[in-house]
Amino acid sequence: MSKVEDQLRIAMEAVGARVGPSDDLFERVQAGIDADRGRRAGRRRGASVAAAAVGSMAILLTAFVYRQGEPRMDWWILEILAFAALTAIALILGPFIKRFGRSYAADVFRSNPSTGKSFIVLTDFAYYLIFSAYILFTTTIDRPRTWTATVGAEQVQHNLIRLGGILLIIGLLHGANLVVLPIIGRLLTLNRRLDQQMRELAARDLRGGDIDQVGLDEDR
Repeated sequence: MSKVEDQLRIAMEAVGARVGPSDDLFERVQAGIDADRGRRAGRRRGASVAAAAVGSMAILLTAFVYRQGEPRMDWWILEILAFAALTAIALILGPFIKRFGRSYAADVFRSNPSTGKSFIVLTDFAYYLIFSAYILFTTTIDRPRTWTATVGAEQVQHNLIRLGGILLIIGLLHGANLVVLPIIGRLLTLNRRLDQQMRELAARDLRGGDIDQVGLDEDR
């Protein structure tokens, strides 16, 4: 072992001797285990709820669609299913995309994370308002004259356009967010630096005024 390595070993041993175990180490480890156990239980509950929802939907579809051994669906059933699908996409896909963009947002707002969190929350509210408005605008209450009493090609095409429209809106909003976030983060950082510089200049001027006043008093 060289002299440098020996000195490093002695220094590290000296530092390690001064460091003792944390008083709340066991509690923190236990809290981490409980949190992990809770996350796993939540995932299992979510999977169970999703399986129950899919099973119930399959039973309802079977009961409503098949009549006298033939596949027939009233027009309003497809409208309800499309409304539920659009709502599920807005509530699930948006947060799913947001989860992968947390590190990007944290890097953009690293100089002022509290402002970044508030901005992201307000953006989420705006997104959900846009999604809700789109769903309500495209919902059909009364059957158009061009639609048949049972589900036909025109109604299927209409609902496919609705699904494609909400996916397009989600993609455009998140794409615009990727472009706009760095600009907003930069502006907020510059604004914060400018405020800090103004405060420093004001404090410097105040100190300079006090020094001049002291000089005048001494001259008197």
